[in-house]
Amino acid sequence: MKLSSHSLPSSSSSIMLFSVSVLLIFSCICTIITTEAIVTLPKNIVIPAVIVFGDSIVDQGNNNNLTSSAKSNFPPYGKDFMGGIPTGRFSNGKTPPDLVAEDLGVKDLLPAYLDPSLQATDLLTGVSFASGGTGFDPQSPQIAAVYTLDDQLKMFKEYIGKLKGMVGEDRTNFILTNSLYLVVAGSNDLTNTYFLLGIRRLQYDIDSYTDFMVRSASNFVKVLPSSSFIIYWVKPILSGKLFNAKITGALSSLSNSLNDAQVRIVYIDIYNPILDLIQNHREYGFAVADKGCCGSGTIEAATSCNALCETCSDDSQYVFWDSFHPTERAYKVLVNYILQKYIKDFL
Repeated sequence: MKLSSHSLPSSSSSIMLFSVSVLLIFSCICTIITTEAIVTLPKNIVIPAVIVFGDSIVDQGNNNNLTSSAKSNFPPYGKDFMGGIPTGRFSNGKTPPDLVAEDLGVKDLLPAYLDPSLQATDLLTGVSFASGGTGFDPQSPQIAAVYTLDDQLKMFKEYIGKLKGMVGEDRTNFILTNSLYLVVAGSNDLTNTYFLLGIRRLQYDIDSYTDFMVRSASNFVKVLPSSSFIIYWVKPILSGKLFNAKITGALSSLSNSLNDAQVRIVYIDIYNPILDLIQNHREYGFAVADKGCCGSGTIEAATSCNALCETCSDDSQYVFWDSFHPTERAYKVLVNYILQKYIKDFL
């Protein structure tokens, strides 16, 4: 398996390259979005919004005001973001929610729901409810002092109420039914809660713990109202491979049991693409894959990657920005792969 770092399939494929300006007309608001879409959608398909749940891979700044170490609203994070401003995104620049929304032509940047500068019109095209440090195991957010997935669902319900107040029930239902939902979680459960801190090892062996994670993940997906890309972003370790195998079967069974043509649950294997990117990084134009750009690159992440840390001279040569989170350039390779391989399953 090889990821393409350059382009999506040609016009003979179900996903094609083209540029458009998207005009979205709402029941009471007209918004022109000038984002150039990389993915063409069939004429009868509209993705009005991208809605995101999960952990630090997709946290756009929701943790900024928490008394937690799981945040990144300070330099050198955001070094290559617009204006070099640290927003709470755990990278040097854009992250997967931004890139997915941009490639689908929805909008250039996907904001955090709790961003104090959030505009009402931002809600119409989607937000991220994600919180760095969270996971499917309720112990994970408790340890990190961050928002749980239940907290994120409460924000989502509040979001729905705001949408109804803006555009009415019919348009809200259209947005919720036709939006793309991303769920990115699982890594904190395995790497931190289970292995690093060892809290759950007193109760579970790795086989039963991954079963527990799969049950929690399946229960979370059941409450989402529409089509979902489910991404379990787990570092390429053996337990991640085990979880990957289990969740694939569980979500396939769940999708079949729902028997609803409007609900399409697409599990995205990110384990193997990340492993391929690390092992074959030079094929994708990267020079370094065994450490991050921030500090020593082996231990720094979140508050330990800060203004006191030196950064590499050229982060575009690095797969990882800190010891855990990829650089914007690496994310682009991975998101390109995801859309190329999986968008046809969602439509």
